[in-house]
Amino acid sequence: MFIVEETIAGADAVQIPKQRGESLLDTAVRYAEERHWDVVPGTWTEVVDGVHVCSCGDAACPAPGAHPAEPGWADLATGSASAARRMWQKQPAASVLLPTGRAFDAISVPETAGLLALARIERMGLTPGPVTLTPYRRTEFFVLPGAAAKLPDLLRTLGWTASSLDLAVLGEGGYVAAPPTRVGRHGAVQWARRPTRENRWLPDAEELVPSLAYACGRDR
Repeated sequence: MFIVEETIAGADAVQIPKQRGESLLDTAVRYAEERHWDVVPGTWTEVVDGVHVCSCGDAACPAPGAHPAEPGWADLATGSASAARRMWQKQPAASVLLPTGRAFDAISVPETAGLLALARIERMGLTPGPVTLTPYRRTEFFVLPGAAAKLPDLLRTLGWTASSLDLAVLGEGGYVAAPPTRVGRHGAVQWARRPTRENRWLPDAEELVPSLAYACGRDR
């Protein structure tokens, strides 16, 4: 089992909250206030007869408690801490969603490939941005916006095609579920690399894709 450190230590760390012991409301407010990320409340889960049921009402929901609650969710996203506080006060159990294509894009790869790439990136002396681990065994690397448009050419230069690797970019119109959002019975989203002052300035896709493609190629 891969263990993710869940606290932020040191005076230089951005004070993104712990993944346990702090409310979703406070988490959302801090993402907006201290990281300047847009946030939007999503669905939530309730336990009914011992089963995690998504607020969307779909008994077969593929992401219970961790997807947009309504079609116009993108227009509701806000970077205002006070607005975020008001939204989560209305539904404190709502998941914390971060729209992609605004402050960042997210490159998603399988967990094993992501952890291999992360070690490789750091051995090369590069600083990755924040990286999440999802309960679906995916890693999501936060990079500068625009990665989706660059990816095909970057992979082609490396001798790959987008269809040959399990590597995708979440850009404009997409979102990621942010820690500590829980995805029903599957578990919670966690930080593999938490937000700090050191990774406030996100890497460009060009810096990470070679290692991510290499790791995905080995993981096929």
